[in-house]
Amino acid sequence: MNPDELADLVREQAPFVFDRMFSAMDKVRERLDRVTKALSDAGVPYAVIGGNAVAAWVATIDDGAVRSTKDVDILLASEDFERATVALEAVGFHSAKTMNVTMFLDGPDGKSSQAVHVIWANEKVRPEYTVASPDTNQFVDIAGKRIVGLLELLTMKLIGFRDKDRVHVRDMIGVGLMSLGPLNYLANSQNACRNY
Repeated sequence: MNPDELADLVREQAPFVFDRMFSAMDKVRERLDRVTKALSDAGVPYAVIGGNAVAAWVATIDDGAVRSTKDVDILLASEDFERATVALEAVGFHSAKTMNVTMFLDGPDGKSSQAVHVIWANEKVRPEYTVASPDTNQFVDIAGKRIVGLLELLTMKLIGFRDKDRVHVRDMIGVGLMSLGPLNYLANSQNACRNY
């Protein structure tokens, strides 16, 4: 896209940009609420992980430091997948698998980038990871939602160590959720992370 085309696009879309931006954030929250309520009502153990878990923990200290996220990530036990599928399909989600990632699309035309992504409890996300994901019972109740425990969340972020994982760790450090002591311990532990 050349500069003139970009300028035309900005002029054309400008009136709608903020509406779209805030609508996208509202949809993530609605999706998170719908997923956690459906799983809780069905008695399916789960834990919220990923960006929403980071945001929940960060918000316990400083709501101004919360970073938005575009999807919902949950931890499920593989033996609970069928029950979770029934519960989530009843509230409009559709089970799918893309590039070896199990997810629930929001409706038949849902986008994978905005889906509910599943990570399996007590299993390695990738074979080369040195530890498995936490159990669904390793959570803290925050406002009626099962949010993965802080140490477990930190461990997952250090093991994944993608750009967004490093940003999330910095967010948690920035609000004072942890000192560098536990970070250094986890970073140097052969049982905790891969490439810190």
